[in-house]
Amino acid sequence: MARPEIDWDDTDGFTTGTIGDPGRRVFFLQARRAEQVVSLKVEKQQVAGLAEFLDGLMADLPPLDEDAVADAATEAQFDDPVEADWVVGSLGVTYQQTTDRLVLIVEELLRDEDEQPAQARFPMRRELVAAFIHRARDLVAAGRPPCPWCAAPLEPTNGDWCPCAN
Repeated sequence: MARPEIDWDDTDGFTTGTIGDPGRRVFFLQARRAEQVVSLKVEKQQVAGLAEFLDGLMADLPPLDEDAVADAATEAQFDDPVEADWVVGSLGVTYQQTTDRLVLIVEELLRDEDEQPAQARFPMRRELVAAFIHRARDLVAAGRPPCPWCAAPLEPTNGDWCPCAN
């Protein structure tokens, strides 16, 4: 069965969000173009890693107007998805100098190696990327606090107790 392929010429909104309580959250990347919204399930580490990688790329590009970044953050609101379109297996990023767009390339995670994974290509204005970086960092930091000894996330149902404290 042919898997969906998304190859947009531009992206109107790009953000990340979660569903659920800390420790049980499900993370999503969400892209929007006109009325079409694509919600892709990711791991927390993928969101954190993508934000750091994009930040490194942005450091090598000309600075942005902070008002434009604030406007992009407003445009890229997270809509609670009913269900993920698919689960992300791999992420890649490239820069198109001619259009001044960072392009996120996403491939679906599949269990069946005989199937072709879905692929998506989301070209984004740098303002959208900067807004994503801020939101992703805030979202990752809002998780469970780390254990002061082993840095593993503390479980609130255990009164923030960690087995390494024994």
